[in-house]
Amino acid sequence: MIEGTHLLGRIDHVLTGDQAGADKERVSAILERFPIVYVEMDPGDVLFFHSNLLHASAENTSDQPRWSMICCYNAARNNPYKESHHPRYTPLHKVPDSAILEAGLRRFADSTEDVAWLEDKKDRSARSLEHEPTKHP
Repeated sequence: MIEGTHLLGRIDHVLTGDQAGADKERVSAILERFPIVYVEMDPGDVLFFHSNLLHASAENTSDQPRWSMICCYNAARNNPYKESHHPRYTPLHKVPDSAILEAGLRRFADSTEDVAWLEDKKDRSARSLEHEPTKHP
């Protein structure tokens, strides 16, 4: 993580290879002013941080998969004004802890149902940036 970068505000991302990432020129300038903090974690650990914090992850060199889950919470009154890959407001319903485990096991076990984002051709999150012009403040 680059400590304190959440205070810089939202930094637009650009497509870098197959992934979306912060503009490399801007990150280079930021690294001259803000320190990198390495966060070593054990299996099962969880890390929460501000959505504007610049962060990265080294290559997973283990034989075990590494999963990440990005949760974005937004006020119901702040619905997207147009259709995009960001979902509209959906009310949440409380479920028992066991339901979360069951859903995760079912979703990632044998079925690819409802996991289009796992298929490269159907992943629109980073690809949506391919045709957007680069924005600089």
